Amino acid sequence: MTQRTRAAGSALTAALLAAAAMTIAPASAAAEPSGFTVSTLHFDATVGPDGTQHCDVEGDLYTPAGVSAAAPAPAVLTTHGFAQTKDALRPTAEFLAGRGYVVLAYSGLGFGGTGCKVSLDSPDQDGRAAQDLVSFLGGANGIAYRDAAHTQPVPGLDYVVRDTVANNGEALGNDPRVGMIGGSYGGAVQFAAAAVDPRIDALVPMITWNDLSYSLAPNAAAGVSSEVPGVAKTSWALLFTGAGISAPGAAGYQRYPERVLPCPNFVDFVCAELPQAVAQGYPNPAAVQVLRSASVASYADRITVPVLLVQGEQDTLFNLNEARATYDALARRDAPVKMIWQEAGHSAPGLLTGAARKPDPDTQYPTRRYLDWFDHYLKGAAVDTGPTFAYHRDWAADADDPARAYASAPNVDVGQRHSLYLSDGGRLTGERDAIRPGVQTLGTPAGGLVAGSTPSNITVPPGPRPENQPPGSYTSWTGPSLSAPLDVVGAPTVNLQVSTPTPVTGPADAVVLFAKLYDVAPDGAATLVNGQIAPVRVLDPAAPVRVTLPAIVHRFDTGHSVRLVLAGGDSNFRGGLVPRQVSIAAGDPAQQLVLPVVAE
Repeated sequence: MTQRTRAAGSALTAALLAAAAMTIAPASAAAEPSGFTVSTLHFDATVGPDGTQHCDVEGDLYTPAGVSAAAPAPAVLTTHGFAQTKDALRPTAEFLAGRGYVVLAYSGLGFGGTGCKVSLDSPDQDGRAAQDLVSFLGGANGIAYRDAAHTQPVPGLDYVVRDTVANNGEALGNDPRVGMIGGSYGGAVQFAAAAVDPRIDALVPMITWNDLSYSLAPNAAAGVSSEVPGVAKTSWALLFTGAGISAPGAAGYQRYPERVLPCPNFVDFVCAELPQAVAQGYPNPAAVQVLRSASVASYADRITVPVLLVQGEQDTLFNLNEARATYDALARRDAPVKMIWQEAGHSAPGLLTGAARKPDPDTQYPTRRYLDWFDHYLKGAAVDTGPTFAYHRDWAADADDPARAYASAPNVDVGQRHSLYLSDGGRLTGERDAIRPGVQTLGTPAGGLVAGSTPSNITVPPGPRPENQPPGSYTSWTGPSLSAPLDVVGAPTVNLQVSTPTPVTGPADAVVLFAKLYDVAPDGAATLVNGQIAPVRVLDPAAPVRVTLPAIVHRFDTGHSVRLVLAGGDSNFRGGLVPRQVSIAAGDPAQQLVLPVVAE
């Protein structure tokens, strides 16, 4: 281990201890409503590539009144977010049970009362655990028990609707009509389950990832999945590693002592690779392979189930580009898929620390849509599943009619190209004739550590930070004051030509830049749009660089201006380790910011 890795390991330990003090709040406890019963069960799930590892999975079974073998109902598995438990989805489970669905809410591997370690929603681990729960819903015996010791068996259910043919066209038997719903970590596990079990009939994954290697170390020069190493997103990685380690608590580690070593509550590679990624600023190829293998990006061709994607616009962990990548992968295979961009994501105030909201289809557009999705695909109801694409516009919010904030379209490419050219003097101009040549120069900090600070892109500790980057560490280009609103829906791109006086030999000494889009008010106040940052690792400075920023839904209002910033560092990431002087040229029409703009 190098001195740099040891130093990073010490910093990592301190950060994890701080993050471990944070708990992600579950839903608040509530009395059991009438109309259904709830019973807690334990499941003997067999997981792993060869299915020989046993994990005790704890779940709550919600059974609607009047359901029986003679009057069966479809079922839904609810899946929670990272470091949460089955209780986090209690409001959703109660909502669906109250509408006649059999619901099984369970705690994922490594969380709550469930055993085994966190394996990042691997199909072989988490997917196979969900598969056994599906078998129980379909009537299989020898899976469910009333106790964690698995001494009091519970027979498989005979009151869930059965299918004769799975969604892949095969007659599999023991095939319940079942959907899945949940967000974040609980979104990715749905893909893992559907990849190994074609009996699952409908998915509603919310605010989740397409490629976890992009989520934790993005390289915006290559879209989502990249062959070039990305830039370590240290703020989120450290936060969730600490949360995962602390999730079992003392009681959980005592109950399952095998969780402790060698990597507390995580599969071993996390403790081996995370300090290295923090130290060098990017993950090793082996880590990228593991992260990607736990992502739908690597097995989308195995997903045949109807999918309603719901992604958050206020999300710096799993941004809108990830949902778009998943949508594209499924649509290419003609899989039934639709997508909603809602306002709230991981970066929305209170999302990670507040109690879950009670679902209300009359006031919550996404709730109305997922209820129709399940009613159509699970109950066979003749209901419209809604438009192919819908997106929330905060400037169109209406307290009396929340659905009016959503615009819809029959396809996901709703914006038209609007080019702003980089010009001398830090100007963005929409007129090709007004372009003037020029060069701006910035310095990247030693060790990838920012001397000042940038806005925190998470809303839990360490909390918001003011923006205070020292002069010379960034460059910017600002457009003219707008004479009319400019509505952007989609992923902006920027084409750059960079240069640096010393050669780049590989990822370790590459040029690392951070592209950001700001909304500048008439008084000069600049706001980073949705907190989004696009890091790029440049291995060949001589070649043109195309940066794809995270997609946004944003109105630049009348009198406001668009500003593009390129920074040499950002305190949410570990930047380039080698300090450099980097020049960015302007004056060629190819060097432009392209915004996908919609007309109101």
